[in-house]
Amino acid sequence: MKVPFVDLQAQHQPLMPEIMQAVQNVLTKGNFILGNEVNELEQMFADYCGVKYAIGMDNGLAAEVLALEAYGVGPGDEVITQANTFIATAAAATMVGAKVVLVDCDPDTYQIDLDQLEAAITPRTKAIMPVHLYGIPADMDRIMAIANKHNLLVIEDACQAHGAFYKGKRVGSFGHAAAFSFYPAKNLGAAGDGGIVVTNDAQIAEKLKILRNCGSPKKYYHTMTPHNHRLDTLHAAILKIKLPHLDDWNVTRRARAAEYEKLFAGTPIITPKYQAETEPVWHLYVVRVENRTELQDYLSKQGIGTGIHYPIPIHLQPFYENLGYKQGAFPVTESYMDKILSLPMFEHMTAEQAAFVAEQTIKFASEAVTA
Repeated sequence: MKVPFVDLQAQHQPLMPEIMQAVQNVLTKGNFILGNEVNELEQMFADYCGVKYAIGMDNGLAAEVLALEAYGVGPGDEVITQANTFIATAAAATMVGAKVVLVDCDPDTYQIDLDQLEAAITPRTKAIMPVHLYGIPADMDRIMAIANKHNLLVIEDACQAHGAFYKGKRVGSFGHAAAFSFYPAKNLGAAGDGGIVVTNDAQIAEKLKILRNCGSPKKYYHTMTPHNHRLDTLHAAILKIKLPHLDDWNVTRRARAAEYEKLFAGTPIITPKYQAETEPVWHLYVVRVENRTELQDYLSKQGIGTGIHYPIPIHLQPFYENLGYKQGAFPVTESYMDKILSLPMFEHMTAEQAAFVAEQTIKFASEAVTA
């Protein structure tokens, strides 16, 4: 049996007639920039998330950058996020001229350590960017309580958490705004890069529309920073086809995650934890293992694809040497660097595939322990 890390062909095959018709419609109209499909997707996604506004962007990083800029975050400000996220989270703060302040992650859920979060707040702190990492919701009640106590903005990085629930509400609906990515391998992915910002603030929504479109509220009249971060009409048309299927796809991901958790119980494989009253969407299923390199090689030989997200924490990236953090600054994140392994997880994955992955992973781990 072969089990790919992701399988976009399986996702697209049953939708292909609808997708091709949607693409043909856009090609026929020739309205490639901010066409009607963009507006329609924005309304659909806002409704899906339970918010008032959604503003399409050309990628997830741009969504994060413009969300911060729209709220006035800039030079002299500090933005707090976690050390174990993808670099885009930190980069968004850097790109608006703010200073990135990092904290460690929770040892069980991989989400931001909330005790360290409050300790990291200074008079210069302007915003918190919690990450719903791997599709597991962060503790938004505590985060919002901390933010309200210190009068801080909260911009959710929901780039891996399309459709996840925290206490009955979709992630992305808690903070002042939230950014999502439509990178093709996400739970909801375009046919290339794409992103979106959601918010309940009408003024911020209007700012975001202007910022993404060369700072222009009307043609050739520019009032704000002239970014160019518009979501392509073609991508919006495809995303409109996919969005109605997202909840069903996430149900499958949850089922496979539950099977992994059950099969790995009592073995050396450490599975991710999540809070009660949350429903993760398992963009990634990340376990911790010893002898990761050897296990990854072994699984590859069995026809099983894997990944590593993310092997080098933000504070140890060469680009962020100027932040002044040294090895040892975030012990939990660093202790996991060489142990985290992302197992296959995708919306059309079968129970038989999950069982095979677990069987082979346990076989290697058990033999490694007794060797």
